[in-house]
Amino acid sequence: MENRRKRMLASLLVLAMVVTMAGCTVKSPKEEGTKGEESTQVATRILVDATGREVEVKEKVETILCLGSGAPRLGAYLGIMDRVIGSEAYLKDGVNLRRDYNPLYHEALLKLPVVGEGGGSGQNNAFPEEIILLNPDVIIAGFDQEAADELQRQTGIPVVSVRHETGLAPASFYRALRVFGEVVHKEARAEELLLYVEEMLEDLDMRTKDVPLEEKRSVYAGAVTWNGRRGFSGTYSNFGIFEAIHANNVAQLEGIDGFYEADLEQILTWDPEVIFLDPGNMDLVLEEYRGSEGYFNSLQAVKEGNLYTIPAFNNAGTNFTYAFINAYFAGIVLLPEAFSDVDLEKKAEEILTTFLGANTFSQMAEAGLYYGKITLEE
Repeated sequence: MENRRKRMLASLLVLAMVVTMAGCTVKSPKEEGTKGEESTQVATRILVDATGREVEVKEKVETILCLGSGAPRLGAYLGIMDRVIGSEAYLKDGVNLRRDYNPLYHEALLKLPVVGEGGGSGQNNAFPEEIILLNPDVIIAGFDQEAADELQRQTGIPVVSVRHETGLAPASFYRALRVFGEVVHKEARAEELLLYVEEMLEDLDMRTKDVPLEEKRSVYAGAVTWNGRRGFSGTYSNFGIFEAIHANNVAQLEGIDGFYEADLEQILTWDPEVIFLDPGNMDLVLEEYRGSEGYFNSLQAVKEGNLYTIPAFNNAGTNFTYAFINAYFAGIVLLPEAFSDVDLEKKAEEILTTFLGANTFSQMAEAGLYYGKITLEE
């Protein structure tokens, strides 16, 4: 019996070693058989990125690049920006608060070598030569599968895609954040954030799901940002911000998912009771207003003074902090009784601090990304 126990224990130990090493390989940059030299061994592991690609990365990732749509933002959420050793060219244009990691990291990123153009296309617009010189352990990119493969071939450095769909909290975002967390061993932090996201979605749903349709004011979101700035007719169907609070979105159209340009006469027919506009695109709306005052003044939301701001949250990927602040603000405006206990400034502080570790709400307002009533009168 004792011998059997020993054999079982030995088998368990072997099994534990196999499990520990599963998915890991050991590579040596030096040729085998070289005498008089000790080989440098680097432990690696295989993981599956957000596009389904298998990528071999180091077990211990100390230096990274975050490129393209959403990747730098996810890095900021996970708290690993101190490992980033290169930045993208758009940062040279100054702080862009639509990308919510910039207020905290802009100065540090400005001092880093430029390794790509940046942006939200999902395509490879990186600078391979500069990346090779920096030789990061891994490249985390918001690229599609083809672009990720291309950059990996160009540099010989593993490229892990964290590309995800836009929206308030699509399933692809969950996957992308978890993939990023796995690469940098921040799995617990990723799960902490995703749990917080779930709590907010549940809170928004519980506050609004039972409100009868006849008690909901009709609403339209115009001048949204989507692949660039848009005028008044730029809007969303299946708008995640409104869906989270079960709003009566007049622009909700069957067969259209996401952004589209609404017909101006159709907006007049819808005649929404409340209109939200992106403050970053108000110059475009005011220019339209100057040429068509009669049209705008005939809308009941304009006549009754029910115009409000809703800052863009899609810029090089989804800005999840702004998206959730937007949802709570829209709830406060459209269903004040359901959100009577919510102080927007305090809620925004909670959201920003949870995601970024600091409250940048006042910096948002200073940069023109504010919440409140507006008019079309200059």
